[in-house]
Amino acid sequence: MSLMKLMRSSLVAMMVALVAAFGTQPALAQADTAAQPAATAPAAAAATEHESVDNPYGLQALWQQGDFVAKGTLIILVIMSMGSWYIIFTKLYEQRSMMKSARQSADAFWKAGSVKTGLTALEEGSAFRYIAESGIKASDHHEGTMVETIDKHTWVTMSVDRAVGNIQSRLTDGLAFLATVGSTAPFVGLFGTVWGIYNALVRIGISGQASIDKVAGPVGEALIMTAIGLAVAVPAVMGYNWLIRRNKAVLDQVRSFSADLHNVLIAGKR
Repeated sequence: MSLMKLMRSSLVAMMVALVAAFGTQPALAQADTAAQPAATAPAAAAATEHESVDNPYGLQALWQQGDFVAKGTLIILVIMSMGSWYIIFTKLYEQRSMMKSARQSADAFWKAGSVKTGLTALEEGSAFRYIAESGIKASDHHEGTMVETIDKHTWVTMSVDRAVGNIQSRLTDGLAFLATVGSTAPFVGLFGTVWGIYNALVRIGISGQASIDKVAGPVGEALIMTAIGLAVAVPAVMGYNWLIRRNKAVLDQVRSFSADLHNVLIAGKR
């Protein structure tokens, strides 16, 4: 009897263990299923929140979080860029007008019977009309003045060359600004870079730890300043070289016109 009781108690214990084992698995599965949405919910909320937050290291953050030194440096670079583009477009328009006047002078001026007749065919206020007027004035008002001691050939030559020099000076106006911007804008941007790194070191020293959130903002400002400085300098340098080359082409036409005009005035075909 004792053996039968022992076997019966062992069988009951095994059945209880099996029921307990198979009965808890669904509960655990349900618990895991319920825990998954709870775990993914904060991640989804964080992703949604990350999408709605603006870039903390962009230009807007640079302006809002930067001190007066950073803002002043940015304003200087913007002024340099605006001035460079204004000069580039203004000079391109002026050179285009002078090239158009050169074609006009070749078509109409030299086909006239005299210099004074051809003068009316030139555009009012153009460089070529200015040279023609200077040559005619020097040729007409040579005698009876104190400059009559200078021979007519020399006086007309001086007047025409002076007019050409004034036009050359006018063509080069503003190019010095482009050269200055092209040579100094990278260093202005570098100054902003150095100032941003300095702010990063200050924040690290105050916080006592070199964490990425303490360094990313100032370093981002420094990199933006460097990029802006290069973006201002490169168009200024390229525009300067391009305008210099176009000025040479325009001045070649101006000198050719002045030389032909000088010969005509000396020959007496006024």
